[in-house]
Amino acid sequence: MTTFEWNNQKGNANKKKHGVSFEEAKSVFYDDFAIQFFDTENSDDEEPFLMLGKCHLSRLLLVCHCEKNEGETVRIISARKATAK
Repeated sequence: MTTFEWNNQKGNANKKKHGVSFEEAKSVFYDDFAIQFFDTENSDDEEPFLMLGKCHLSRLLLVCHCEKNEGETVRIISARKATAK
């Protein structure tokens, strides 16, 4: 079973800046059609991934995250509504 974690201060700042809570972002990982890819832009000391998928509110989100413990733990770093950019 996958567990999720995040920094609460960063989660609050993300909600204020992007209008997406990390609790909402977590639901993207249950989208059967979500796409995950390696984030080559931000790969300094961690291995961040991007997940593009629909949340439980049917909003298309882009979630930046890292995996720990062989993928059993997902640490959400940021989340925002997906745009064409």
